Amino acid sequence: WEFNGSFYQPSAFLMMGIPGLEALHPWISIPFCALYLTALLGNCVILFIIRRTQSLHEPMYYFLSMLAVTDLGLALCTLPTTLGLFWFNVRRIGFDACLTQMYFIHILSFIESSVLLAMAFDRFIAISHPLRHPSILTKTTVLKIGLAIVLRGVVSLLPIPFLLKRLTYCGKTELSHSFCFHPDIMNLACADIKVNVFYGMIILLSTVGMDFIFIVLSYILIIRTVVSLTTKEECLKALNTCVSHICAVLVFFIPMIGLSMIHRFGKDVPPLVNTLVAYTYLIIPPALNPVIYSIKSTHIREALLRALCRKRG
Repeated sequence: WEFNGSFYQPSAFLMMGIPGLEALHPWISIPFCALYLTALLGNCVILFIIRRTQSLHEPMYYFLSMLAVTDLGLALCTLPTTLGLFWFNVRRIGFDACLTQMYFIHILSFIESSVLLAMAFDRFIAISHPLRHPSILTKTTVLKIGLAIVLRGVVSLLPIPFLLKRLTYCGKTELSHSFCFHPDIMNLACADIKVNVFYGMIILLSTVGMDFIFIVLSYILIIRTVVSLTTKEECLKALNTCVSHICAVLVFFIPMIGLSMIHRFGKDVPPLVNTLVAYTYLIIPPALNPVIYSIKSTHIREALLRALCRKRG
């Protein structure tokens, strides 16, 4: 491949599965199918239960609905290319299709981060100012927060596909994953990618980074409020309402931070580790979140049992 400084874009990229285990892809697809099925069914059930149960029409469950929709979107973004590669060894993805998938994966990731922040704010208001909670987080306010979250993700990431399209690419077209990821694509370019690196880092820190800081701050304030409660029972009851959300935050942010660090600084990290962290980041949260909330939320669990009993009756 000789480019002589001329502009070049590949017609397609080649996706990678799990390095060194290509012969086992059909078997590896079984747990992936189980995770995708759990993500799709679990989040659809959460949305159905919240929509059908009048007592769940509260800010906490509106935000949970937003989280479920986001998780459904994330699962559907990666499902076709991942299972297509594992089942049929379809590695090729068109250049524009790759940019489109990448754009939606990053948008949905940013939206999930913002929704988790909104849920932390809801828990802070509910615990620290319970009497003012209904007047602060009205249906209109929740709707405005939801629209602001979507708008922030869409607008902040809009330049990314155009920054990638302006680059000249080398002959190497192999991606590190079975889906398209911004750092992965830009590292295949022959041109100067300083603008892409700088913009990606600024956007990541100003959105997901700030979300994480404010989530931590919210829980510091929540703990201060809980400590001031008079009885141990009240403390445990207040903290118990946060357990599901804390689990969702850890499941989402730990792999995301790990993957970002690997792509930017982990040149010597084995490809297998990179791949496993990427799958953990994009597939595990959508599958685990509905399970976590179904187990830990008494209201969700009771509504689900009522719905099952109605169908049996």
